[in-house]
Amino acid sequence: MIIINFDFSPAWISIKVTLIATVINFFLGLSIAWLLTNYKGKWKGLIDGILTLPLVLPPTVVGFGILLLVGKNGPIGNFLEIFGVNIIFSWYAAVLAAIVVAFPLMYKTSMGAFEQVDPNVLSAARTLGASEWKVFWRVAVPVARPGIAAATALTFARSLGEFGATLMVAGSIPGKTETIPIAIYFATSGGEMQVALIWVLIIFVISLSVLVINNYWESYKKKERQGFGG
Repeated sequence: MIIINFDFSPAWISIKVTLIATVINFFLGLSIAWLLTNYKGKWKGLIDGILTLPLVLPPTVVGFGILLLVGKNGPIGNFLEIFGVNIIFSWYAAVLAAIVVAFPLMYKTSMGAFEQVDPNVLSAARTLGASEWKVFWRVAVPVARPGIAAATALTFARSLGEFGATLMVAGSIPGKTETIPIAIYFATSGGEMQVALIWVLIIFVISLSVLVINNYWESYKKKERQGFGG
């Protein structure tokens, strides 16, 4: 059976939301991971636990937490209401949900990559007069690039597949907040199994493509480095 007038809007919404969330998480995750890598205070364990919490909590709990903060009765929501801004049940809420849920992957994986960087290399850069900003972007990030690339790919895939928190804070408004996972859920609930299957195949291909491209790119760069080393 051929599906007529298939609505591709969930794909465009998902891609838009995922790209924005991934870019924000890239810079935010790298920055916080670098700061905590160099932080040796007694609160490091607590801070790390809080930042990693969305990874282990059910997405609906994360969504409820976002609602408490940015909903009409929340502190951030009340503040934005002054300017006539309402995030809940808009695609901005979908972006926020994707950022919160996928952030721990970017942060935790990047932090692990930074911890593998030789401290002597960083000390040498500082001794030569490099500022912390240059040490971060020109030394730590390039050296930790394989781990950062993996973190970015995982963050993209996780953002693309976010469902529970997104449904709670953004809802399922066709053409506005309905992402691919939400479209799959409602298509399945409505007995439209063929539509659900198409969406499953689409999100499967996108996610797998990102991970495979990252793997091949890293393999190429590794062989390139070995070639220069030889």
